[in-house]
Amino acid sequence: MPKRKYTNLEEVKKIYDSVKKIGYKKTSEKFNEHISLLERIVRRYEENKEVKDMKVIIIAAGPSTRLRPLTEYKPKCLLEIEGKSILERTMDVFRYYGVDDFAIVRGYQKETIDLPNISYYDNDDFYNNNILESLFYAKEAMKDGFIFTYSDILYSKNVVKKLLDSPHDFSFIVDTDWRKRYEERTKHPTDEAELAIVEDGKIIHLSKFYNPDACYGEFIGLGKFSKTGAEILTRNYNRAKYNKTCKFEGRFHDATSIQKAYLTDMLEELIFRGYPMYSVDIKGEWVEMDTDEDYEYAQQLIREGKI
Repeated sequence: MPKRKYTNLEEVKKIYDSVKKIGYKKTSEKFNEHISLLERIVRRYEENKEVKDMKVIIIAAGPSTRLRPLTEYKPKCLLEIEGKSILERTMDVFRYYGVDDFAIVRGYQKETIDLPNISYYDNDDFYNNNILESLFYAKEAMKDGFIFTYSDILYSKNVVKKLLDSPHDFSFIVDTDWRKRYEERTKHPTDEAELAIVEDGKIIHLSKFYNPDACYGEFIGLGKFSKTGAEILTRNYNRAKYNKTCKFEGRFHDATSIQKAYLTDMLEELIFRGYPMYSVDIKGEWVEMDTDEDYEYAQQLIREGKI
């Protein structure tokens, strides 16, 4: 095998494209060996390029009332754990894999979220709407496909890698070992978990109202939409909200209205319409921070190097 290490993927692609014009099959065996390596690298580069070009949309609009007084004057995502905010830790784990284009939807105490080189979208009506509406404030960031994450969760690098590697138009992280966390979680009962029922790798139902004994796992609030997936999501959201013959005037799945809907309500709508939602399974390796009890647990996991 060639001894040279190829690290700059843009440079590799340029070299490979120029050599293709020459017709490298007629050159020496040793040279061909190098070109074969370049070819494999370029193939991997092109397979991953769509993911690396995606924006990561972080929903950070909510007021986080259950963590007061910690969130009295700042949103939950700015709470520090071991010297670094939840928001910074979220961005760090994506940057580790070369995904570094972030869009943040702000709302509560929005002026306090002011990191450089970030796209911001403001949901000033955050008291009257919910996660789905917050997401669509950032609709411009969704066009080429996007990664979606709640702002009050942390997860390991392994969790992010599994999501990035998923080849589907709709991919969502589901914790199949979710029950262990709830054994000592007294302030956040299981009936607040977004539970998934999965068959043959596909999510067939997603709701807070399913029997925990019948569910497959918990959707953690992290997912990926390809460019095609984002187009389908946007089209169906607009149909549900604006189309006179189809729009929902009252309840929208589990929500009292589409304005109050969670992302899971929109995913249920897509499932109902026959679009395949794929489960990317994990076992732990994440934490949600909804109460002071969760916050203390997150500190413990970070000190132990588990997330």
